[in-house]
Amino acid sequence: MTLFLDACIVVYWIEARDPFHARLMGMLRALRRESPEAMFAVSRLSVLECLVQPLRDGDADMIDAYRDFFDAGQLQVVELTAAVVDRATTLRASHGLKTPDALQAASALELPGDVLFLTNDRRFARVPGLRLRLP
Repeated sequence: MTLFLDACIVVYWIEARDPFHARLMGMLRALRRESPEAMFAVSRLSVLECLVQPLRDGDADMIDAYRDFFDAGQLQVVELTAAVVDRATTLRASHGLKTPDALQAASALELPGDVLFLTNDRRFARVPGLRLRLP
């Protein structure tokens, strides 16, 4: 199984702000018990979304924390390929998603096998074939 992390989930994980962080960690522990072999994945877009604020703030510690997270060897980063952009275009047109959300959903849907999309945004429920879990 692949656990695809929406950008908001990465923010909750790295910035560790409660109550979101505590709920997320509890959910991740339960998922890892169910599927110990589960891998993590994110979209390349999440790198942009997560680093903008720390860069604006000049927060070197937070920039380093995000870069360490995204550079982790066990994290798969889904690139914004032509196939991902094409799928995102269709999702945006068909389901009224905003462009970043369409790119996130398309990135998750491009992954093979069993994928669970972790997010705090219920609007992703309108995407056919996207299995969601909210903390």
